[in-house]
Amino acid sequence: MKATGKIGFEKAPVGERGKLIFLFSFGAALCLFGFSQAPVPEIIGGLKRILTEPDYLISDYMSVGGTGAAFVNSGLVTVLFTSMLAFLGVHIRGISIASIFTVAGFSFFGKNLLNVWFILAGVWLYARVQKEPFLKFIYIAFFGTALSPIVSQLMFGFHFPPYIRIFLGAAAGISAGFLLPPLAAAFLSVHHGYNLYNVGFTAGMVGTLYVSVFKSHGFIAESRVIWSTGHNAMLAPLCAAFFLLFIITGIFLDRESIPSLRSLWRNSGRLIADFVDMFDFPATLINMGASGLLATGYLYFSGGDFNGPTLGGLLTIAGFSAMGKTPVNITPILLGVMLGSVTKTWSLTDPPIQLAALFSTTLAPIAGEFGWMAGVLAGYIHSSVVLNVGVLHAGFNLYNNGFAGGMVAAILVPLLEAFRGREKR
Repeated sequence: MKATGKIGFEKAPVGERGKLIFLFSFGAALCLFGFSQAPVPEIIGGLKRILTEPDYLISDYMSVGGTGAAFVNSGLVTVLFTSMLAFLGVHIRGISIASIFTVAGFSFFGKNLLNVWFILAGVWLYARVQKEPFLKFIYIAFFGTALSPIVSQLMFGFHFPPYIRIFLGAAAGISAGFLLPPLAAAFLSVHHGYNLYNVGFTAGMVGTLYVSVFKSHGFIAESRVIWSTGHNAMLAPLCAAFFLLFIITGIFLDRESIPSLRSLWRNSGRLIADFVDMFDFPATLINMGASGLLATGYLYFSGGDFNGPTLGGLLTIAGFSAMGKTPVNITPILLGVMLGSVTKTWSLTDPPIQLAALFSTTLAPIAGEFGWMAGVLAGYIHSSVVLNVGVLHAGFNLYNNGFAGGMVAAILVPLLEAFRGREKR
């Protein structure tokens, strides 16, 4: 990870300021849209409900606290996390954008202004114990907020005295964050970089450990799906316009970046393919917009719902299009999930499948490296695996697809490499 030191926003180079302004503007836009949807007292009440809601999968904040509060929660978390990058003087790269967009997306269904800080504190504590700078683990901390629902469930999901609930939630969150840095590095070798949500795979392992302990003491909640509908008329065109703006802005910043898209789209996307470092910010922005438009079109034409969880999926796809995803390598994965709807017992419009399709693009590098047929196969298999691994962590790992994707990649990639090697002989 590159960093410029604690240079601060005002002293940052012009290019860095531009990328920081982009991220801050993104967070501010989410807040402004939220405030346009409801009066301030209603938003405050909605935020209170969001902060005190057990947040395990699937908890749509647009249903829990209202559309306005959900957008404001996401916007404020985005601004705060971007402020940390600016304060620490982090060089803004593709992974920076991916982490901020992922945090913003999941702040529509699981991460909030209260529960994320305990995971960050745990990673910070690990850095202190190891006598390493927190900056070294900043992205593990950001992505590691996938385990934030553990905090909320212990604080607000059980009928213990408040001081016990607060202590248990804080202790669980901090300890979970503490475990993530060493494990994330170790688990990368399991899937060989073909699962873009590596921390999601790690969080799934940690979540499984914690949930096993919870279950053995009787402390576990029943599965649920809080899923809002009826927002398509407003959010579908908004998402399309949002991602189209990315393309226009990228072209405006540098028209010469368009030819480089051909090289970008030929990249497999295997970790760590940082497109900002490799192809510069304008080309990356165009790629983010193109991938976001493709995913928006898929969700709309497949009859899906535009709500908190699916907005999270769309923003995550856009964010990781700065670090691995392209329209070329995510399309086969989506086709694999669509194929699954023909042969399996579920529909593309089922809420878990809508999320599985969007987040299954974590396996995009398989399509990028081994070709379209391998990508279709990966998406097809993933759509089955992801529906069955959630029971291990009981929904307390928000990156359930990252967990499933790690398993699929760990099994499928060695087989693909073996057959490819046989063909070359």
